[in-house]
Amino acid sequence: MEDSNDVYNELIMEHSMNSYNKKKLENADYSEIGHNPNCGDEITLELKLNGNIIEDMAFTGHGCAISQASTSIMIDTLRGKTVEDAKEIIKTFIEMIKRETTNEEDLKKLEDAIAFRNVSNMPARVKCALLAWHTLEDMLNKNENGGKGKINCCH
Repeated sequence: MEDSNDVYNELIMEHSMNSYNKKKLENADYSEIGHNPNCGDEITLELKLNGNIIEDMAFTGHGCAISQASTSIMIDTLRGKTVEDAKEIIKTFIEMIKRETTNEEDLKKLEDAIAFRNVSNMPARVKCALLAWHTLEDMLNKNENGGKGKINCCH
């Protein structure tokens, strides 16, 4: 029987090495740059909405395995969700990483993103895991407020 940590580590490695979400997105509605100056991770997140549904997302950029895998898995988790659901999932992910929630029922909605649960034990990696999530959160908030621009991570 495989330890769940091994399964999670495999998932993270798989997404960091060959993410099918890493590409330019045709006809993106929104684009946002997320940057983590501490370790040089930088991503450009592109988002296509259909009404209030996240129709598609993709990313380009570079960074460590954690930031790349977290971005890719976030895209898989949130594609097809409503903006409202996405915001709720983003909030839960951030709370999980910051150890503000351990409620198993809440964490279930993270789907594969729960793989990053142990990152909370690695302070140096927390910002890497959160980069895409903060970037998307800012993008969705700005979308509501009608603005665009560059975001610097992390809060």
